[in-house]
Amino acid sequence: MDMQGHQPDCKSITTELEERNWIEQVSWKLRLQKREPLKNVVFILAERARDPNAEKRHLAMRGLGTLAREAPDKQVRRYKKVFLDLLVHGLYDTLCSEVIHESVKTLTIMLGKIQGQGLGSFFIDITLQTRTLLDDENDNVRYSAFVLFGQLAAFAGRKWKKFFTHQVNQTQDSLLTHLQDKSPQVAKACKMTVRACVPYLKPRREQCFQSEEDQRNPRLSRQLSHYHPEVLLFLYANKIL
Repeated sequence: MDMQGHQPDCKSITTELEERNWIEQVSWKLRLQKREPLKNVVFILAERARDPNAEKRHLAMRGLGTLAREAPDKQVRRYKKVFLDLLVHGLYDTLCSEVIHESVKTLTIMLGKIQGQGLGSFFIDITLQTRTLLDDENDNVRYSAFVLFGQLAAFAGRKWKKFFTHQVNQTQDSLLTHLQDKSPQVAKACKMTVRACVPYLKPRREQCFQSEEDQRNPRLSRQLSHYHPEVLLFLYANKIL
């Protein structure tokens, strides 16, 4: 809180804070190069990730993202439970969208490094919360959420196939809506996610809402010609065409 009693907004982080963040990221890299134990750095970030101050939580999540990218895969896998616990907690940070965004981005990095192995119940938490972020008002959050959801499709495996199939089919409306998202980047990410989710889709039992005349509409045909074959398969499978 400043001299005038104004509460700082996490969405208006100052240039000074961004510079601090950059310095901290460089610091993490230097510490890793000096072979400082990763657990010491993780401990510091874990403490800050739960700080009441939104700006500190945001910085901590960015620091975790740097560690996930820069640290050797072996070390990341060693502390994956700590990472995942902090990142999943960050997904539920309703007070700061930047914390959520950083958590989603870093989870994408983490899942890539561990190839989805050993997620345990984290898979359920990540999937459920990522679903809610597909319709987030923030373009960046929606984009990262679609990327992560598509990655989850690749790592569901047999253990989580039934669960993920149900989640995908519960998400069909969002997938269809964001194929034409106002953000071109989000729309592209959505199309890629639909491609990844096609194996989990089940045909809907509802009667098709389009008439034969609508299906023969040349304008509709031209619009559909721009979609990837996998997207068309999705539409046909759900009796939308």
